[in-house]
Amino acid sequence: MTTILVVDDDNTFRTMLQEMLGKEGFRVLVAASGTQALTLLESQSPDLIMTDILMPDGDGIELINTLNQRNSPIPIIAMSGGRRSISLEFNLESAELMGVKATLPKPFTREALRRVLGETLHP
Repeated sequence: MTTILVVDDDNTFRTMLQEMLGKEGFRVLVAASGTQALTLLESQSPDLIMTDILMPDGDGIELINTLNQRNSPIPIIAMSGGRRSISLEFNLESAELMGVKATLPKPFTREALRRVLGETLHP
């Protein structure tokens, strides 16, 4: 069974995504920050990481950067809805420059989620 780590500080969104992925047949791990995700990765080896970009206590860019420094082979999908003066396009472009496998602007549809998962897990 494919395991996906969902990293997002929004509890409602994280729970919704966890349920969606569970219904698609994935095992789902969750973390509320990049810092929590890094702690979880010490004992777990997911097949894919889906991370929000803007989060307190270790944002997605910091998580991606740390995993890149560790030469992690785990593919990453970056998600963002933008916030305040920072656009979601800027957040996702920054993540792309750091080598994520895919980006997903929030909010997204179940179809968009399936498409990105398929492209990332079965290139």
